[in-house]
Amino acid sequence: MESSLLSLPPVLIGLAVLALLGVIFEEVTHINKAKITLFFGTLSWLLMFVASGNEEETLAISRGLSESIAEIAGLWLFLVAAMTFVAYLNKKGMIENVVYLIMPGKVTERKLLFLTGLFCFVFSSLADNITATLVSCSLILTLNLELKKRIQFVTLVVFAVNSGGVALITGDVTTLMIFLAGKVEILTLLTLALPSAITVFVLAVFLCRGLSGTVVLEPRLNSVRPVDAVISVLFLATIIATITFNSLFSVPPVLMFLFGLSVMFLVSRFMSDDSDLDPILEYVRSIEFETLLFFLGILLLVGSLKEIQALDSLVNIYQVMPPLAANYVMGVFSAIIDNVPLTAALLKSGIDMTAAEWMGLTYAVGVGGSLLVIGSAAGIVAMSKIPGLTFASYLRYVVHLFVAYTLGYAGVYLLGQFLY
Repeated sequence: MESSLLSLPPVLIGLAVLALLGVIFEEVTHINKAKITLFFGTLSWLLMFVASGNEEETLAISRGLSESIAEIAGLWLFLVAAMTFVAYLNKKGMIENVVYLIMPGKVTERKLLFLTGLFCFVFSSLADNITATLVSCSLILTLNLELKKRIQFVTLVVFAVNSGGVALITGDVTTLMIFLAGKVEILTLLTLALPSAITVFVLAVFLCRGLSGTVVLEPRLNSVRPVDAVISVLFLATIIATITFNSLFSVPPVLMFLFGLSVMFLVSRFMSDDSDLDPILEYVRSIEFETLLFFLGILLLVGSLKEIQALDSLVNIYQVMPPLAANYVMGVFSAIIDNVPLTAALLKSGIDMTAAEWMGLTYAVGVGGSLLVIGSAAGIVAMSKIPGLTFASYLRYVVHLFVAYTLGYAGVYLLGQFLY
């Protein structure tokens, strides 16, 4: 931008900083981060239109806004479809059933820690990490563990949830964003599951010290209707079809998930006997629209910064360090700065990296938030649900987390060298 827009960059950068502070200090201000980011994101574009001095500038701003809206629409529609499936299955008790079916009735605390990590890793790949964290926290609360052991369990939950999400576009928004930007292929992402799973196991080995007791789990199975079982299978089939059709025919994931959602509507209509009392469309309304509005606000905000070339400074770290080191540092930053705006900014800043290096960034921003309890949605949710989990109590295991994160990042680097 030039001429009349020359004075605007400092203002827009200031708004972005305020939005970021609003996200970081959400627990202090008690203002939802979705409201903060949406306000500053839309305000930034409004100011650009008002400050435009001629028709050419206005057209350029309009084109930039249209590009941002198109990117946001694709992300939104995919998340709406995926979150509707998860909201339905969670409400019907299908997810809770799976937990109690795979968990033995009587088990040692050490073995249960490993099983919990495995469940979180697998489930967060298929569903959103918030749901995976909530289900895991509910399980932990039923165990009546002493505080230290409870913190050990939830530390693994946060790391495992974030690690599981990086390998599938259904598991982590940053992974989805990097994929939609065309930086990595969907089958390549699946290979991230190997180093991610190994580091979850390594962290579980670190955290199992002091766990020597035995716990008894009382199963709380919910009744399963045929329609619920069919929709569960349909959800898994949609994920598999998304990967397969994208790899073979380059079908966009959002199209396949919307198709799966449409089939879900039809299955519910013809198999359910309570369509009037419990219409499937109600589950669209029950998904976490605050999360979706947060993504909307962040992407609008980052899009406005791109228009004024304010993201160029992010590239500087990649000029000072090689991408291997810079991506690792970005992962550590994601423990302080929300990984969604960080990833959006990196994608829009025009960084030129190889596919292997983009794999490293995908892992780094997806798992790096686990280093601090406030660094990811999983950690924030866990803090709100687990009594005694504080910033300081989680920080007790920061060395273990750093070692696991570093080993995982090294594994992704070696994997990238092998694949490319």
